[in-house]
Amino acid sequence: HYAKEACDIEYLFPFGWGEINGTHNRTNYDLSRHQEFSGVKQEYLDVDTNEKFIPYIIESTYGLDRTVLAVLCEAYDEEEIAEGDVRTVLHLHPAIAPYKIAVLPLSKKLSEKADELYTKLSKKFMCDYDEAGSIGKRYRRQDEIGTPYCITIDYDTETDNCVTIRNRDTMEQDRINISEIKNYINIQMDKFKI
Repeated sequence: HYAKEACDIEYLFPFGWGEINGTHNRTNYDLSRHQEFSGVKQEYLDVDTNEKFIPYIIESTYGLDRTVLAVLCEAYDEEEIAEGDVRTVLHLHPAIAPYKIAVLPLSKKLSEKADELYTKLSKKFMCDYDEAGSIGKRYRRQDEIGTPYCITIDYDTETDNCVTIRNRDTMEQDRINISEIKNYINIQMDKFKI
């Protein structure tokens, strides 16, 4: 009875359609009722026409929790890499991924170099550090939380000063010099600019 027009934006969640945004032209109903019961004038004076009127209200509701849930549902994926081998991955846009980079020493014996790199990179990027378990399991853990890039320090890093950077979405790996990491990540992130 009070809405002249209404428009909802909905998303198809795994459990069914759900509203993310509702925008309604509530006319001057809300302010008229407020004026009627409070006795406080809600009129606006148009200085050009000298006309008084009660403004229309355009109400827009936005559910952050529902929007975040929609983003997570959209990003969640289970990819069959090989028969019986399913990779769970959260394809979050790098701008909203909690961690941009994970630093992974191939062995705990390489922790000192990895920790040094982690400290350096964490000044510029949100980083995670993981040295527990096999490198494959660590890649999978980072895939599940949506980390776009994993940097692996291996036994050759000491001699060639290079690391391997793995892309979450393509699983491709590039071997680059440690001095080029910041530039490499910045270039990769620029590809995703909104």
